[in-house]
Amino acid sequence: MQTVTLTLTARFDGQQILLDEPYQLEANTPLMVIILPKPVDERAAWQQFAGQNLARAYEAEEAEYTAADLQEPNPGYRAS
Repeated sequence: MQTVTLTLTARFDGQQILLDEPYQLEANTPLMVIILPKPVDERAAWQQFAGQNLARAYEAEEAEYTAADLQEPNPGYRAS
């Protein structure tokens, strides 16, 4: 009999481990559980990263640019 190692994604609901996709496990199948760090808000992480690098790209005395300085405004841009 050939041994097969699989990786299945799952989550803990506070009471039990739930597989993300159905998979038939035989009784007493040995398992290895690896606890992963909670996912970060990827969008917020990228925004923070971009902001930090943008700040490094300009000097403290850099001129402030406004929408009036644009030659061609982006119609899809929405200020937040």
